Amino acid sequence: MTKTFSGVTALEGVSLDLEAGEILALCGENGAGKSTLIKILSGIHPHGSFDGGLEVEERLCRFESVADAARAGIAVICQELALVDEMSVAENLFLGREPQRLGGLVDWAALQREAATVLAQFGVAIDPLARVGDLGIAQKQLVEIAKALSKESRILILDEPTAALAQHEVEVLLEMLRGLRSRGIACIYISHKLEEVFAIADRIAVLRDGRCVLTQPAAVLTPTMVIAHMVGRPIGERFVPQRPAVGEAEALRVEGLDVADEQGRLRLKGISLSLNQGEVLGIGGLMGAGRTELLMHLFGAWGQRRAGRVWLQGAEYSGSSPRDALRSGLALVPEDRRRHGLVLEQEVGFNLSLATLSSLAPRGWIDRARERNNQLRVVERLRIKASGLDAQVGRLSGGNQQKVVIGKMLEIAPRVIMLDEPTRGIDIGAKWELYGLIDELVSQGMAVLLVSSELPELLTLSDRILMLNEGRVGGCFSRGEATQERLMAAALGPLTSASC
Repeated sequence: MTKTFSGVTALEGVSLDLEAGEILALCGENGAGKSTLIKILSGIHPHGSFDGGLEVEERLCRFESVADAARAGIAVICQELALVDEMSVAENLFLGREPQRLGGLVDWAALQREAATVLAQFGVAIDPLARVGDLGIAQKQLVEIAKALSKESRILILDEPTAALAQHEVEVLLEMLRGLRSRGIACIYISHKLEEVFAIADRIAVLRDGRCVLTQPAAVLTPTMVIAHMVGRPIGERFVPQRPAVGEAEALRVEGLDVADEQGRLRLKGISLSLNQGEVLGIGGLMGAGRTELLMHLFGAWGQRRAGRVWLQGAEYSGSSPRDALRSGLALVPEDRRRHGLVLEQEVGFNLSLATLSSLAPRGWIDRARERNNQLRVVERLRIKASGLDAQVGRLSGGNQQKVVIGKMLEIAPRVIMLDEPTRGIDIGAKWELYGLIDELVSQGMAVLLVSSELPELLTLSDRILMLNEGRVGGCFSRGEATQERLMAAALGPLTSASC
C-alpha cells in the first residue's frame, strides 16, 4: 500500500498479511500511518485513491465505500463508538437492519430475542433492553464488538479499544478477544499500551514514517525492541524524573469540597487536598470515581458547589469560570482534547492563541507580530510537528494535538496546571516527551495536578498520589509508600475519612 496526501507520503510500500484466528498488533507513533492503513482497509479511502492491492480470502477487493468493506467481512471498532445513547442495546445491535413484520413494521419481540441471542453467543452479559447511555464505557465497547460480529464480520480492527477503560475492564475485553480468536475471527489490534499488546498478540507489526519496519511473532520480541523500532532509536525502559525537592510554598489547597451534578446528585464528597510548588500530585481511581469532575470543577467548568473552600497561592479563590481560573494562573489540559481542548477546524496558530487573546489585544486589535512570535516559540519548545502555523489542528497526530493544548495553556504562565489523562491515545515517543516536559515544568516551580488511569504512570511521575473512591478520598500515599496493590486497594476498598 502506498498513499499520499497533497504530495506528503502517508504510507509507502506497506505489506501485511493476517491469518484466520490470529491477533496482529499494529504499533507505531502517532503519524506513522496506522490511521491511513485502517481507512484503506475499511473503505474510507476508496479503491483508486492509493497504490497497491487488497485481498480478502484470496479475492482481490476494490472497496468503494465502508459498506463494501463490511460486505467483505471487515469491521472497525474506533475510539469514538458508533452507538446511539438514547436507544436500547437491542436497537443499537440491529440499527438499520431491524427484523420486520408484514407491512414494514419493526418486530420488537424478534428484535429483543435476536439481540439476546447475539449477546449470549459472544459472552456479553448485558440486558438487551438496557439504555446504551446508562452503560459504562467498557460495556459500550463490548456492545460495539457484538454489533460488528452480528454482521458476520470475519476481520475485526480495534483502534485503541482500551484507551478509556480501567484495568479490570481491559481484562474483560482481552478475554473476549481470546474467545473470538478461538472461533477463527481475525483481529488487528492497535494500541500504544505495550503490556496489552504482549498479552494478546500473536504477531506484532510496527509502522514508522509510513513504512512497515518490523513484523515478527510476539514471542521473539520484547517491549524495548518494539519501542526502538517505533521511534527509530533506543529508549529507556523507564522514565526517571530529574527534579529538585518539592517546594515548601503552597500552590493549591482544597478543604471539604462537596459538588453536585446538574441533577443535584452529590458527585464529590468532602474532598481535601494540598499541592505545593514544584510538586506533582497524582490522582487515580476507577472510572466514575470523580477524577475528571474534580479538575473540571476547580477550573470552573462543571458542577454546583455545595460546600468547601479553595486557596490559590495562599489566597482564597472564589472563581467560578474558566476565565477566572486562567486569570488566576490555574490551567487545565482536559481529558477529551478534541471536544474540550481544541477547535479542530482551525489552524495550529489560532488554537495556540485562544487562552491569551486579551493580552495579545490590549486595545482590541491583535498584535499579529507578537502573536506569531509567541506561537513559533511554543512550536519550537514543544517540538510540535506540523507543516506550519496554518496547518489544520484536526489533521495532526494525537500527540501533536496534545502538545497544542498544553502549549496553549502554558502561554498564560500558570502557577498550577491540571493534566487530565495527558498521555491518553499518544505513542510511546510522545509520551516520553510529555514526561520530560512535566519534569521540566515542576523543576521550574510549577505545581501539577495529574489525573491518570495508568497506575505505572502515576507511580513514575507523582511525588504523592491521591486515590478517589466513589467521589471521596480513598487514600493518600507518598512516593515511598505507593505500590499498585495499595493504590487499587484504596480505589476499591471501604471508604474512610482521608485527605491529602
